[in-house]
Amino acid sequence: MLKTINILNKRAKFDYEIIETYTAGIVLTGTEIKSIRLGKANITEGFCEFHNGELFAINTQIDEYLYGNQFNHKAKSERKLLLNKRELRKLEKAFDTKGLTIIPLRLFTNEKGIAKLDIGLCRGKKTYDKRESLKEQDTKRDLDRIKKSF
Repeated sequence: MLKTINILNKRAKFDYEIIETYTAGIVLTGTEIKSIRLGKANITEGFCEFHNGELFAINTQIDEYLYGNQFNHKAKSERKLLLNKRELRKLEKAFDTKGLTIIPLRLFTNEKGIAKLDIGLCRGKKTYDKRESLKEQDTKRDLDRIKKSF
C-alpha cells in the first residue's frame, strides 16, 4: 500500500510544444527519495542537459529531508537520468537541432515505489501560440459548462 506521488510541471504545457515524451529513472540518494515520497519536490524550473553522453536533470529542487542528519542531500543539484542507449542517442540528436530542449514534465513513483521522471522533447511557444492555447481552454471550459447544464 504505497502512496503514489505525482508532481507535475504545469508550466511546461503552457510554455512549450511537447513533441515526444520519455520515462526515465533517476539516480537518487536515500534522503532524496524520502523527501520525494513526502511530496517535497519542485520541477517547474528544471531542464535537462547532456554531459559526456549522459543526461542530467538540472535545477530540479528536492527539498532536504526533515529528519536527515549531516548526510542530507543538497536541494538543487544535478541528478543523472537513466535511459536506454538508443533513447539517449535519439534525444541527443534531437537536442542538437535548433530550438529544441528537454523539460521534466512529471515526477512520480511507480507501483514498486521507485521514482521516475517523465521528460519531454519540447519546442518553445511564441506569445501568440500561448494566446491560442488560452482561447482553446476557455472555449472548452464554456462547452463543458453548457454540457453540464443539460
